[in-house]
Amino acid sequence: MSPSHSATGVPKWEHSVRVILCFLGLVLSVYALHVELSRENDPEYRAMCDLGHSVSCSKVFTSRWGRGFGLVQIFTSKDSVLNQPNSVLGIVFYTLQLGLGQLVSGRSAFFLVMFSWVSVAGSVYLAAILAFILGDFCVVCVSTYIINFALLYTNLKRRTGLEGRLKRGKRE
Repeated sequence: MSPSHSATGVPKWEHSVRVILCFLGLVLSVYALHVELSRENDPEYRAMCDLGHSVSCSKVFTSRWGRGFGLVQIFTSKDSVLNQPNSVLGIVFYTLQLGLGQLVSGRSAFFLVMFSWVSVAGSVYLAAILAFILGDFCVVCVSTYIINFALLYTNLKRRTGLEGRLKRGKRE
């Protein structure tokens, strides 16, 4: 066992980094949901993250792409229960990452990595929408993209550590 890994093979830093990243992701997602709902109830609402005309998170959250990645409404109505705010999907994602991260198994590591790849793909897609279609900069959005990439790295390290432990166990 290496000094940087626990007996499970998972890097020692992984648990605390996961908790911090998921906590930050949850805070940002809840804040994004608050901003979207506040803006829907009061069109004059100005969020703390609205710093200027082209730096406006509420503009992004209330855009077509702020719900169901802008894709769900293609298949259902805009007001469908399936067309949830992206922030709700973020809350579900970070909660799953936190919960699955408590399990030490190859299966949970696999799902953590798969969910992370999906979140990174979604982040790249939404970043392209942000830059090339909306022409906006959203501090909250970009922060969640960074968190998603960091979680992917964390999950890949976790999976590699678990796989290394399994391989060592088979040789012994």
